[in-house]
Amino acid sequence: MSKENTQNVNSLQSPKGTRDIIGDDYYKFQGLFEKAQEVSVYYGFKPIETPILEHESTFTSAVGVGTDIIDKEMYTLKTKGGDHLAMRPEQTAGLMRAYIEHGMQSLPQPVLLYHSGPVFRHDNPQKGRYRQFYQFDVDALGSDCSILDALIIKTIYTVLTEAGAKDLVVNINSIGDKESRPAYIRALTNYYKKHLKDLPLVDQERLKTNPLRILDSKHPVTKEINQGAPDAVSFLSSSGKKHFKEVLQYLDDMSITYEIDKLLVRGLSYYTHTVFEIMEKNEDGSMVTIAAGGRYDYLGKMIGSKKDIPAVGGSLGMDRIVERPWFKNLAPRIMKKPKVFFVQLGFEAKLKSLAVLEILRKARIPVEQSISKDSLGSQLSIAEKLGIPYVLIFGQKEAMEHSVIVRDMENRSQETVKIDELSDYIKHLKDHQTK
Repeated sequence: MSKENTQNVNSLQSPKGTRDIIGDDYYKFQGLFEKAQEVSVYYGFKPIETPILEHESTFTSAVGVGTDIIDKEMYTLKTKGGDHLAMRPEQTAGLMRAYIEHGMQSLPQPVLLYHSGPVFRHDNPQKGRYRQFYQFDVDALGSDCSILDALIIKTIYTVLTEAGAKDLVVNINSIGDKESRPAYIRALTNYYKKHLKDLPLVDQERLKTNPLRILDSKHPVTKEINQGAPDAVSFLSSSGKKHFKEVLQYLDDMSITYEIDKLLVRGLSYYTHTVFEIMEKNEDGSMVTIAAGGRYDYLGKMIGSKKDIPAVGGSLGMDRIVERPWFKNLAPRIMKKPKVFFVQLGFEAKLKSLAVLEILRKARIPVEQSISKDSLGSQLSIAEKLGIPYVLIFGQKEAMEHSVIVRDMENRSQETVKIDELSDYIKHLKDHQTK
């Protein structure tokens, strides 16, 4: 195949790690978003939407050098005007930028926000993992109260359980604050120096830049070495211990199952204090992360704020959730089971059918139709297969007489109804049906 032909073929395929979301798959995402939105609003979160594109420095300052996200996975571009931008590899840094830019510090604190959308990482595509994937985030900014850590976990946990998840486990850890972190980093560095010759090169480099990232390593040798690494909880300050203890007490009180994971640090440099992952078992017994987050009290200053801004948040991995076998296929609000099937027979009927549809739309009567088919029998068959209780038959005669035939699919009875009386007639049928 020629280079030109290869390019033509490639142009008709979505890029590696991306895909089109079509039909029922789209409604799965929409249904999950609406469930997450419903729960979030109940707990006091308000919506925000931030751009897909941010200044590259927003992420290099926040996520941190030495992370795979910055070193390997972030999509960057230089504009014609010379700006260095990045397609967001996560949503938190952009949210904090928006909080600062729009002066949300002056609002009553904390500010509770939810947001969703695509994020981008040049990662190795695999089942449930794409280069363009979707997150739903909840965040609480402007307060260091431990109840907010618990609220974030509770909100996400509730969304997951109402979406069908069972046997969830919250893996949780505390990685300390400015007071305790230096001593922990020193202990961690000294530990890894003893195993330096055994560490792969990538983790040897991480030792120079950010030893915490070694705990996040996926290399089998490093994972084994990590089992003996010092844990952050042992180095917590008195205030850090108090904060972590309170978070665990909240989880206990809410009967949320958790396990303390001393190796959990999350893959982003801005985390402090609480970090968590919500896990679920695969069929083969392995664990998969379907939600995660933590506290990020120093992120604001990292990206340019004059002072620290305490904050905590968490993300739902929507792609993985909708692909789980337990997912309930939550019906979005726009998907209502149709009450009538609208049959249009012939050109004259089709010509006036849109006016009839508008009457039904204003009456909020869900409708299904098969526009291209002219056979009455085939359309009645479709209505029967879909389990739709009533069929509206609109032919040339009905179009001329400004009427429509309403057929009851259960008892096969039918009645001719004037179009201007149709909405009231259907409403009467709906009321009768619910009794």
